[in-house]
Amino acid sequence: MSAPAGSVRAVRPFRLQTTDADLDDLHRRLQRARLPAGPIGDAGDESALSLDRLASLVAHWRDAFDWRGVERALAAVPQFEADVDGQRIHFARLDAPAGVTDRLAVVLFHGWPYSFVEMLPLARALTEHPVDLGDGRTLGFDVVVPSLPGFGPSAPLADRPFTGPVVAELMHGLMTDVLGHRRYLTYGEDVGSTTSDWLAALHPGAVAGLFATHAAFPPASRVGDLTEAERTWLDRHEQEWARGLAYAKVQATRPEVLAAALGDSPVGLAAWIVEKLLAWSGAGTWWTDDDLLTTVTLYWCTRSIGSSFRPYRDHPQQPELPRIDVPVHVAVQTGEQGLPRSYGERTYTDVRRWIDLDRGAHFTAWQVPDVLAGEVRAFARALLRDGDVTGR
Repeated sequence: MSAPAGSVRAVRPFRLQTTDADLDDLHRRLQRARLPAGPIGDAGDESALSLDRLASLVAHWRDAFDWRGVERALAAVPQFEADVDGQRIHFARLDAPAGVTDRLAVVLFHGWPYSFVEMLPLARALTEHPVDLGDGRTLGFDVVVPSLPGFGPSAPLADRPFTGPVVAELMHGLMTDVLGHRRYLTYGEDVGSTTSDWLAALHPGAVAGLFATHAAFPPASRVGDLTEAERTWLDRHEQEWARGLAYAKVQATRPEVLAAALGDSPVGLAAWIVEKLLAWSGAGTWWTDDDLLTTVTLYWCTRSIGSSFRPYRDHPQQPELPRIDVPVHVAVQTGEQGLPRSYGERTYTDVRRWIDLDRGAHFTAWQVPDVLAGEVRAFARALLRDGDVTGR
């Protein structure tokens, strides 16, 4: 994207700071929390968050959770904001260590219902371990982790829809016009994967490669002749999701009603978000209560739950994703295990590697950052063999 004159202002340092009044208000609400009187039939059997588990989480939030400690920890992460085409974008930036001979920029996009915070483990894993290229050369990663518009500290979109191409153009402007990266790798999860895919589709000259754990599903125009393996996998996937999509329909059709309820009740917000974090993380226990509450509290303190529904509300305006010709490395997360490579190749024309992960579900970068960092390093090394993809 070539930004219009005057549309990009200088990068400004950013620090997340919640007022004492807002934290006092949150604590009072938690003290007055009123949970359901008891189970609603057998609804708890298909929910990832029981009422007892929710009650213990709320108690921890009220009595022990240290949001000021979280703010201090985040203050150690270099964070900034910049205006791109009239839109205020927040981002974290972790640079490669001094002394590397080659550099490659990587941009990481979170999805819903999470934030830039959950992408930081992957960012750290990439920046802390440069790639040994031999002959005295080392490749380091300069990692940019934006907050999507309307999520956390980034301003909501006011004059344009939240669609793949719209957000991708903003993020390309951030990477090139603001930060000066000539070429970069892109990675995204959930709604962030849509941004990542559109970046590669719209700017193949700048996107050196696309890494995916949430591989793009082809649009209707490219699924008229499914193979037996593709149809079998798709049928199974749709059956698994059939009873779990009500959240998306509500967020798309009644976003203001839902936002009013969740924005006024921290317990309601925690229930809505944590149930999805647990349901989509697969088997095992991945996070502490403090981890879960960091995500919820960030939404609460930035009052961004309503604006985070925009991707769902604006989805009907989403155009068809074109074929993507940049090099692609796919590591299928466990929630979509077995996704046929041929299905992905209906969109990605240059798949360099396709594997199934054995650990790490929907929130892959948060769950198995070291595994993903290893795959990204291998991808970058392979790309370097085909030409220089580094530099500003």
